[in-house]
Amino acid sequence: MSERLRLKKNADRRLKAGHLWLYSNEIDIDETPLKGIEPGAQAVVEAANGKAMGIAYVNPHSLICARVVSRDANVRLDRSLLVHRFNQALALRKRLFEKPFYRLVHGEGDLLPGLIVDRFDDVLVVQLNTLGMEHLGEEVVAALDKVFSPRAIVFKNDTSGRRLEKLEHQVEVVQGTLPEQVLMEENGVRFSVPVMSGQKTGWFFDHRANRRWLNDLVAGKRVLDVFSYVGGWGVQAAAHGASEVLCVDSSADALVQVAENAVLNGLAGQVAVAEANAFEALSALKAEGEQFDVIILDPPAFIKKRKDIPNGERAYSQLNREAIRLLGRDGLLLSASCSMHLAQERLIECVRGAVRHQDRHGQVIYRGSQGPDHPVHPAIPETAYLKALGVRVFRD
Repeated sequence: MSERLRLKKNADRRLKAGHLWLYSNEIDIDETPLKGIEPGAQAVVEAANGKAMGIAYVNPHSLICARVVSRDANVRLDRSLLVHRFNQALALRKRLFEKPFYRLVHGEGDLLPGLIVDRFDDVLVVQLNTLGMEHLGEEVVAALDKVFSPRAIVFKNDTSGRRLEKLEHQVEVVQGTLPEQVLMEENGVRFSVPVMSGQKTGWFFDHRANRRWLNDLVAGKRVLDVFSYVGGWGVQAAAHGASEVLCVDSSADALVQVAENAVLNGLAGQVAVAEANAFEALSALKAEGEQFDVIILDPPAFIKKRKDIPNGERAYSQLNREAIRLLGRDGLLLSASCSMHLAQERLIECVRGAVRHQDRHGQVIYRGSQGPDHPVHPAIPETAYLKALGVRVFRD
């Protein structure tokens, strides 16, 4: 392999600690000019003294200009290494789950930066989020076919990260035939998943354990599921004994799917839907005198960049304030955030302020994170993004 990336002096410390990213300001461009490397190509990463440290794929036009794919400088990321990584990832999931519904590959957490694969039994949904992975698209399909022989492989390449890498959107079935309904099961509840038209890969496996925790506390309760998407929280609550559930989302298509998933589980009579902006819906429900025993807040990321933190924290605070106004005297709030830049302690502070704003008391009785099929890379804090708080909210 002729391409090389020479690091500046002392710029190898993060890599030695286990990190997989290289930033453009860490490269000795006099020794190895970044602009001379073809975008998407793989290169040997060298310490300042010339010692080889591994293999990375390169995008000279990105702030993260390279991502390490192996510590062995004699290999490259190709079909063979992909098959090996997929088998490693599969071995972990087989230990964790009885049924084949999970995130199979979680980017850096599975040593495959830029690659996401969600598994719905014999349907695999793939996201190639970086230029380096985009160049390996055919090899990814071939390796997945070798390990799984799936019925269908879908490329769901419509993420915001692709825009940063100047990649076009692509949503298509790239191998096999997609069944009319893609079905999966989570916590004993069945769902139809809109893999082509839905958000991300069509489902959010990351909250599985947090939903399981809440499912044990909803029997006989009136539940409000805000930002419901296709009913992951709300339909499961109904299936675990909630007396009635209201799912609120701004997407009419998502709410159609909520209704279908309720029918799929024989729960049509327990689950209602409302198409509305979340903040407006909460205000309207208060004006109508509605009250709930359990409220779930699982919004999209309000903080996508560090500069968004002040406005994002205000949005989380306002959302929790509006929700708490609708809780009964002794209610339960599940407040979540998928914003990587919002620390768990800051989410707790947002909830604390919201509780006190309504002159109530709060008890944090649960702290959750992403599930084990979304492994956190210990050297990359950015891979730990999901927070979920279970908070008892009550009056004197």
